[in-house]
Amino acid sequence: MIAWKSRPLPELPGHSPELVLFDTARRRPVPVRPGPEAGLYVCGITPYDATHMGHASTYVAFDLLNRQWRDAGHTVNYVQNVTDIDDPLLERAEATGVDWTVLAKEQTQLFREDMEALNVLAPRSYVGAVESIEWIVPVVEDLLERGIAYRVPGNGSEPDGDVYFSVDAAQALEKEAPDAWRLGQVSNLTPEQMLPVFAERGGDPDRPGKRNPLDALLWRVARTGEPQWPGGSLGDGRPGWHIECSVIARRFLPANFTVQAGGSDLVFPHHEMSAGHAYACSGEPLAQVYAHAGMVGLDGEKMSKSLGNLVLVSKLRAEGVEPAAIRTTLAGHHYRSDWFWTGADLARAEERLSRYRQALDLTNAASAERLLQQFRMSLADDLNAPAALAAADEWAASLQGAGLTPEPRGAQLAAASFDALLGITLR
Repeated sequence: MIAWKSRPLPELPGHSPELVLFDTARRRPVPVRPGPEAGLYVCGITPYDATHMGHASTYVAFDLLNRQWRDAGHTVNYVQNVTDIDDPLLERAEATGVDWTVLAKEQTQLFREDMEALNVLAPRSYVGAVESIEWIVPVVEDLLERGIAYRVPGNGSEPDGDVYFSVDAAQALEKEAPDAWRLGQVSNLTPEQMLPVFAERGGDPDRPGKRNPLDALLWRVARTGEPQWPGGSLGDGRPGWHIECSVIARRFLPANFTVQAGGSDLVFPHHEMSAGHAYACSGEPLAQVYAHAGMVGLDGEKMSKSLGNLVLVSKLRAEGVEPAAIRTTLAGHHYRSDWFWTGADLARAEERLSRYRQALDLTNAASAERLLQQFRMSLADDLNAPAALAAADEWAASLQGAGLTPEPRGAQLAAASFDALLGITLR
C-alpha cells in the first residue's frame, strides 16, 4: 500500500539528547535507547470514516517521536498498518450502501491527504490488512498446530471452526522463559478488569466453546455474504484484528523493536493481545516500550460517530483552517492527556502562529539557538510539546521591543526548528 508524501526535514545544527518516554507497561518514564535504527509501529486506522481529531492527535504525537529520534541522529523504521477489513468497516458499508472496498479506498486516501496536510512524516512501510492475509495464514496454522490456538465448535448462530488464541497456553510458555508474555503485562489490568473492556472493544467473552473468555479471535471462517480469502488448512475466511498488527510488525520490524504506539483505547485488548501473539509466534517480546496517546473529546463530551460530534481534519481544511493551526492546537496538549477540542483552543493556536511568524522577522541567531535547545530539551522529556510551545511563546514575547538586530540566519534557524522538531510550518 502506498503512503503519503513527506516534506523534506530541515537540517539543524547539533543533535537532540536521548529520549525519556512514558512506558504504559512499566507505568513510568524510561530511557529509550534505540541504537542506530529505531523501530516504531503505530496502529493505523480502520478506514470507515474520515480522520477526526482523536486520530490526528495520535499520529501527530508519534510524529514528534519520529522527529525527535531523527534529530538525535537515529535512522527510523516507521511502520503503520491500515485495517482495511474488519467488522466496523463492513457495518458502515452496509449502512451507507457503499461497497466496502470502495469505502476503504476512499477513506484511506482521505487519511493520506490529511496526514500530508498536517506534515506528518510518512511511514517507511504502510501495510493493509488485506495484503497481509497471505502472511497471517501460516502463522495461525502454526499456532494451531502447536496447541496455542484452537478451533471453536459451531452453534446455532455461528459456524464451526473459528480459530482462537489460547491465553492460557501462551502464558504456559513462561515456564520456558521467565521474561515471556503474560496476560496483563502491557495493560496492568487483572482478568476481572479486562472482561468488560474486552466486550466493549471488539472481544466476545461470552462466545460458547471458548476455553477462556479472554481468548481472542485469530481467524474467522467464512460466513455467507462476508468477504473471505483462502486460509489454507484454516478454511476460507479472514483474520482477527490483533494478529494483523502482530504479523505486520514482526515482518517489517526486528524482534523487540523500540516502540509500539497508538491511542490509549488500544492498550487492552489490542496491544496486550498483539504482544501475546508475537511472543507465542517467535519467543521474542514484541516491543521494548508501549506508548499511548490520550483521548480527544469535543466541548466536554466524548467524540464519537454515534454522537455525531466528530471534528474532522478534512472538514476544517475545507473551511479554510490552516493545517499548521490544527497541528499547533494538538501540540498544545501533552500527548498522554485526555482533553477536549474547542473553538477557543483553535483560535489560540492561530494567534500563536501569527506571533511566531512576526517573531521570525525580529530574531537574531543567538535567540534562535536558545529556542532550538529549549525545543530539544522539551521533546526529549516525554515529548513535552506544550513546554516547547511555552518556550516559543516566551521567545516571541521577548523579541517585542528588545531592540535586537534581526539576522536572516536567525529567522532561518527558528523556522527550521519549528518545522523539523514540531512539524509546524511558519514559512
